[in-house]
Amino acid sequence: MTSIIRILPFLFLALSMFYYPQEVVNSASNGLQLWWEYVIPALLPFFILSELLLASGFVHFLGVMLEPLMRPLFRLPGQASFVVAMSFTSGIPIGAILTSKLRNQKILTQEEGERLLAFTCNPSPGFMFGAVASGMLGRPELGIVIAGSIYLANLLVGIVFRFYRVSETNRNSSLFPSPKIALRELQKAQRADSRPFGKLLGDAVKQSINNILMVGGFLVFFSVFVGLLEKLKITYALGYLSQKFTGGFLSFQEVSALVTGFLETTLGCESVISSFTTLDLQIAILVGILGWGGLSVFAQVASFSSTTDLKFAPFVYGRILQSLFAVILSQLFLSFIEIPVFQIHLPAEFGFWESWQLSSWIFCFTMSILLILSLSMKVIKRR
Repeated sequence: MTSIIRILPFLFLALSMFYYPQEVVNSASNGLQLWWEYVIPALLPFFILSELLLASGFVHFLGVMLEPLMRPLFRLPGQASFVVAMSFTSGIPIGAILTSKLRNQKILTQEEGERLLAFTCNPSPGFMFGAVASGMLGRPELGIVIAGSIYLANLLVGIVFRFYRVSETNRNSSLFPSPKIALRELQKAQRADSRPFGKLLGDAVKQSINNILMVGGFLVFFSVFVGLLEKLKITYALGYLSQKFTGGFLSFQEVSALVTGFLETTLGCESVISSFTTLDLQIAILVGILGWGGLSVFAQVASFSSTTDLKFAPFVYGRILQSLFAVILSQLFLSFIEIPVFQIHLPAEFGFWESWQLSSWIFCFTMSILLILSLSMKVIKRR
């Protein structure tokens, strides 16, 4: 009986797809367009780069150099700094992919992996600046408020999770190793992986293509899924029930937008902008949805982390916290910062090149800041 119940939702979904073929085609096209315009430029180059850097020993070098920062701030090994930088650079789901790799290589303990997984989940900068701020809102300068709220909220979640499952091993880990040790670890990692560069590059491209296709599949599937929910009036019913539950505080259209945002990020952002009129409220709900991620993000992260022993619950708690923190921070930014001052060097449209260029700058900037902070902590400690 249980087996039959488990297949009923899939049968219902299959019948719905056959009954509404045009809706399936339209929704799938929207998902493919999003994948092509924002996901590929934001993820594919950095998927390949991350594979190459992992194989070359660069992450082990960072592990030594950034231990003085990552251990006291997040209770994580220095290698986790690479995952943090990449999650800022290219977005979901690279944080889950790299965290799972480090856990499978025993670089992270189980609690460290769960801690890292909880806060390395961000939308790509190209999506926040291009699709949301520039495309949907028509105001590219607001991308700084949106991205700033998301990134700062992300770091706050990481600091909160430093208290998650603290053990004596976490507290007493060694700090402040020398650059000589970092170089030694780099050489050791290179000797362990003796593949020639051609083989290494080919494997990196092959693995990255597999990952990007998987992400595209999730995007298309959930675009179709949410489209069918709207066509079958299920979203309508959820919105109606939620409106009754809130006592009419929100209109039906506003509740429907929130329900859509809970399910899928892109469609939710579009619905929010058309349903809410005031800018402050639009920004608050947009960053809340972006911090949450939606069911498509949850499925992507679950698919990659399922190859490890990492628990999924901390990731869910991290999404809730980041969403709440981002809402509060966005309102603070809008209250105390004059938006017109940000109207500098921001293109009106974000294409493939703009997305890749922005992500590259963010990666270089993030790694530079982390290294400077780590070296500063070493100097302060010696004094």
